[in-house]
Amino acid sequence: MPSLTVDGARTRAAALSVQSYVVDLDLTQGERTFGSTTTIRFNASDQTTWLDVQPDELLSVTLNGAPVDVAGLNDGRLELTGLQPDNVLVVAASMAYSHDGEGLHRAVDAADGLVYTYAMSFLDAAPRIFACFDQPDLKAPYRLKVTAPPEWLVLGNGAATQVSPGRWELTETLPLSTYFVTVVAGPYHQLTDSHDGIALSVVSRQSLKEALDREAEDIFRVTKQAFDEYHRMFGYRYPFGEYHQAFVPEFNAGAMENPGCVTFRDSMVFRSAATDAERGQRARTIVHEMAHQWFGDTVTMQWWNDLWLNESFAEYMAHRVSTAATDYQDNWIDFAFIRKWWGLQADQRSSTHPVAADAVKDAQASLDDFDGISYAKGAAVLKQLAAYLGDDIFLAGVKAHIVAHEFANATFADLLAKWTEAGAVNLDTWAQNWLRTPGVDTISAVRTETGIKLRRVAPVAHPATRPHKLTVGGYDADGRATTVDVLLDADEVDVPLDSSVAVVIPDAGDDTWAKIRLDADSLANLATVLPKIESGVTRAVVLNSIRDAVADAELDPKLGFEVLLSMLPGETSDIAVSSIVGWAQSRLLGIYLPYEPYRGRLADVLAERLRSAPAGSSLQLAVARGLVKLTDDVDLLQGWLSGSDVPEGLPVDAELRWMVTLQLARLGAIGDADIDAELARDNTSEGVVHATECRAALPTPEAKERAWAIIMADADVANYELYAAGKGFWHPAQAELTAPYVDRFFAEIGGTAKFRSGWVIGTSAHTSFPRYAIDERVVGLAGELAADDSVAAGIQRAVGDDADDIKRALAVRSAFGD
Repeated sequence: MPSLTVDGARTRAAALSVQSYVVDLDLTQGERTFGSTTTIRFNASDQTTWLDVQPDELLSVTLNGAPVDVAGLNDGRLELTGLQPDNVLVVAASMAYSHDGEGLHRAVDAADGLVYTYAMSFLDAAPRIFACFDQPDLKAPYRLKVTAPPEWLVLGNGAATQVSPGRWELTETLPLSTYFVTVVAGPYHQLTDSHDGIALSVVSRQSLKEALDREAEDIFRVTKQAFDEYHRMFGYRYPFGEYHQAFVPEFNAGAMENPGCVTFRDSMVFRSAATDAERGQRARTIVHEMAHQWFGDTVTMQWWNDLWLNESFAEYMAHRVSTAATDYQDNWIDFAFIRKWWGLQADQRSSTHPVAADAVKDAQASLDDFDGISYAKGAAVLKQLAAYLGDDIFLAGVKAHIVAHEFANATFADLLAKWTEAGAVNLDTWAQNWLRTPGVDTISAVRTETGIKLRRVAPVAHPATRPHKLTVGGYDADGRATTVDVLLDADEVDVPLDSSVAVVIPDAGDDTWAKIRLDADSLANLATVLPKIESGVTRAVVLNSIRDAVADAELDPKLGFEVLLSMLPGETSDIAVSSIVGWAQSRLLGIYLPYEPYRGRLADVLAERLRSAPAGSSLQLAVARGLVKLTDDVDLLQGWLSGSDVPEGLPVDAELRWMVTLQLARLGAIGDADIDAELARDNTSEGVVHATECRAALPTPEAKERAWAIIMADADVANYELYAAGKGFWHPAQAELTAPYVDRFFAEIGGTAKFRSGWVIGTSAHTSFPRYAIDERVVGLAGELAADDSVAAGIQRAVGDDADDIKRALAVRSAFGD
């Protein structure tokens, strides 16, 4: 199906005004297809347009009572002619269930054989569910009707009522964009509550019933706290009636902000022990999706180029509101360690793009820009803007924007206008430098006889003059801080800070968006001072600086590794521990540095830290997970599975058992029979995915060929199993075994787009990319594939980004040796 262009969307939006949709779905027609009948009432000022529909079979179409030839359907579009000022279009189709997380996804729970469905209409998947004019600026009210097995629960954007056994009708919604329309149907377990006149519920698969019963109190509490804070901040009540949160299987994204019925990946219903970091992440995801109810759902972008604003705003609010209103207080630590690092990497790849792009890209190309820049950089910039404008002006502009454009569409320019009306000045210049110019500045501190000079350097490829409001910290040998607030609005600014301090950290509070560089004296003192710095946010700023300097081949990765080792013995944040281990696995071991002896050294430090971590603590769990991923001590791992020598307080539950099994598989210490035995112990959908990754990780030719067949040839495999096969396939200790598959990846991955669609195409290309093949030839092969316009755009983007990481690794190795 051709991707919708902005010109095409503008032409259709100028010609049509959609009055209403009635969508009638029949989910009782079998395992492969479902019935979909859509009635659309719309006005037209032109005689022709087109309809978007992607059926398994288009059964009938009538326009104003006259039949339309269904043979005219071409690549997902049906031309409509003879339009009148007022029109009624009725489309009957048989639609195919999906297994890729988009459209109407159908999943079978391995635990009990029960079937679950949910609709994911984003970005352009709505026509796989119902016929529509699929673009964000043709909003309309929706009434859904659903026929389902009588034992099923049905939820959606409007309140659902079972009018007879298996027959459900949902109340008409406020005007929605097509990409927000959802239905959640299946034998879901539901818990209900209410707050401030809003009916609430949470649902999950029946096999997660005990977990949801246990977790619901925290989910409801966060939801209620966030509602109160949003109502206070915006002075505008949540408008969409009931508020359901559905934790659904095999979901691609973290969550989707469907008005009134938000969908989440159901791994957030923790069936095993979870760290504080994971609970905090779930809280921020809940708060993030709630922010969209105002910013994105009530007011929706006109075209996909402003999708960043929805996500950046929600990302910023997730951290701000979670800190202000919930019990979770490590939000900005998480942002610094995890979210910001994600965005900083994206902003330095060849695919970097402005936060706010011009409306020139089609829908699919806009989706390809849906990355860490859209989320983390945009959130950091909005945080800067709130500090720059002052909170009164910032919130006044947001409030006015919501009221002025409620249930309609707006642009970034509309929001800038409301901030200007609220008292902001020179926003166009600010926006040009921060939002419409890609790239990231570098900020460094230079010691002088009289103090510190703070320097700002813009990237050569994307010059801009960006003001930075930040804090510079000076730290003595005991980690005690002296801080100075600075407005870096020139290329060099003097900072009144004693230049004799042991460590100088620009942007110690992580208040701006920049690459931070430490001076030579600070680097020399870092290993002893960093563990003594109390602020987790500041420690994250330092780790990001180290990670980035190493990636830029400016700092020896061996020194970066030593800093990492120095942090772990005293680190008390589970977020920090997970980030440190994650960086080591994704960038250092087998990429910038040889796998051995560095893996062994890190495993030894983690083993020692595990002995000192408080029993039963979140920190203990994070350290144990890190150790499991890196140890080669087969006896220790097998002992944990059998219940011997397990650290006091450490729960070796289903998820940790699978982590242990995966490492044993990689080490070749177990085989298929052992994985089958573990799956028999945990015969759930989660277990099936874990088993797939474990089998792909086995160091045998048979196991690799089996996994490769899943990745490159299995058209029916569920999305989670597909990703698991890719994740398990490559490992630096198996380089010789997997070497033949490097060339095969570039020869075969493009063909997967012939039998897969949407999100899964690019994601599977990324998860199965030969990331440990650090070789110039790989860069060349990747460059050829990324430049081949006959290849799906999602694959081009994923391969291009992964190739950038290979280039960086080659530069690091060239500068500092193996």
